[in-house]
Amino acid sequence: MSQEKNKKSASREWIDALLFAVIAASLIRWLLLEPFTIPTASMEKSLLVGDFLFVSKMHYGTRVPKTILQVPLTHQKIWGTELKSYSEAIQLPYYRLPGFTSIKRNDVVVFNFPEEFQYPVDLKTNYIKRAVAIPGDVLEIKEAQLFVNGKASENPEEMQFSYDVIVNRPLNAEFFDRYGINPDSYYPFSDNSGYFVFATDAMIKELEQSPAISSIQKRISKPGQGDANIFPDGAYFKWNKDNFGPLEVPANGQTITLNEENVRKYAFTIEKFEGHENVTVEDNKLFIDGEEQQSYTFNQNYYFMMGDNRHDSLDSRFWGFVPEDHVVGKAWFLWLSLEKHKTMFNKIRWDRFFKPIN
Repeated sequence: MSQEKNKKSASREWIDALLFAVIAASLIRWLLLEPFTIPTASMEKSLLVGDFLFVSKMHYGTRVPKTILQVPLTHQKIWGTELKSYSEAIQLPYYRLPGFTSIKRNDVVVFNFPEEFQYPVDLKTNYIKRAVAIPGDVLEIKEAQLFVNGKASENPEEMQFSYDVIVNRPLNAEFFDRYGINPDSYYPFSDNSGYFVFATDAMIKELEQSPAISSIQKRISKPGQGDANIFPDGAYFKWNKDNFGPLEVPANGQTITLNEENVRKYAFTIEKFEGHENVTVEDNKLFIDGEEQQSYTFNQNYYFMMGDNRHDSLDSRFWGFVPEDHVVGKAWFLWLSLEKHKTMFNKIRWDRFFKPIN
């Protein structure tokens, strides 16, 4: 005579369902798609603060986690605490599953911020920028125009720059809103003579037609004005955010001669991202494990990333190349967009729902 199986209790069913949901969500997040929110204006107007998007892990190939001891569905810390959500006791080598495409020039890419050295590679903060140059490309910026391999690069349709807008009367938020300029994109001068404004070319052309505007001038750094904040050594090369390069993006297997110029350009990348334990630079000479190197062959591909809001973006011009092992995935499409300066139903940007990212 068979016995009737004991039924699961309601609490056990809830636990099983929750466990299944966590495992399924973790697998989807790792293998296929990961949600991402735009927190800053560095990609405006192509991407807006308050955009919610999905990042495809499939396009470039899913990256196998390096840090496998981690609380599920967390990133750097356990929710609501300052406790680390991971352990570095076990670290796997870098490996990426096959993808169905590679990073193309001008793709919008999500990646781990290279200079965040206090975290493992796969747990660094996620950034989003446009890959303006890929391995082997030579890039140069002349008076804010990007050139790749000697040709002017196609500019993003809604690329922004900064402008000095001189006015003949004070302006309010409603005025700027009519031109698509939100309150985080303009700042009044201390003498009330005008505004510092981030805007697209199309916005500026419309703004110039207003009787309230006296003049508009784009802010462009002059050639030869070296900026010490610019990668790799803006003061030495006399580069700035609008006049930069030429600089070649390293490619896997590419060999360079380590003369003084190349040591200045690539020593930081070799030291931080090429997997060597002991790299030093003395008198513009590079040493690995105490031995001077006359040449160097790169171990992985690198990318040069820039924000579409060219004067309000901390990007590769400031902190350098993005290594291939830092790439998270391709920014794929928006699924929600909220305007923080609006209320109720006006807060939702309905026209951005399920918009593909180009």
